[in-house]
Amino acid sequence: MKAWGHFCTIRNHKRLVRRGCFKVGLYKQGLLHDLSKYSPVEFLVGCRYYQGDKSPNNAEREKNGCSLAWLHHKGRNKHHLEYWIDYGLDGQRNMTGMKMPVKYVVEMFIDRMSASKNYQKDKYTDESPLLYYEHGKDHYMLHEETRELLERLLHMLADQGEDETFDYIRREVLKNKKEKRTRVWR
Repeated sequence: MKAWGHFCTIRNHKRLVRRGCFKVGLYKQGLLHDLSKYSPVEFLVGCRYYQGDKSPNNAEREKNGCSLAWLHHKGRNKHHLEYWIDYGLDGQRNMTGMKMPVKYVVEMFIDRMSASKNYQKDKYTDESPLLYYEHGKDHYMLHEETRELLERLLHMLADQGEDETFDYIRREVLKNKKEKRTRVWR
């Protein structure tokens, strides 16, 4: 039963992310989002630690001291801020968040919104992703520009709703991406 519940949670999350990505024009990302969740290292752990209302990776981490499923997942999915952590530039020895391409910041925003919907169900509001982010933002290693864009989208969602935010993403955030792509092809 846990395996079926976990499978349904993944399927629903992917459906929500796909719908959001399609609304803003990120079709490929919508289709390919989180495919690594079906790999044995992630899926089997998810089945074992499935709870239905939070990530099974947290339960694996509590039991074993780390989550091998999470380490696998974040290393293969560019929409996770942890994928972009590296040594700083110009001889800095500290680890830091590197600037994420805009399309992955948008996917990260949609992923956070979809995870909140998936786990909170009827309790979800457009403020939920922002509240979750603010609860842990002090320990996130994010590049300044990446942080600014993510926070702007989360605040816009909370204040103006999903339709307005997706419209803004299409019109303003991803507009430059499309213009750059057009220039490259000419």
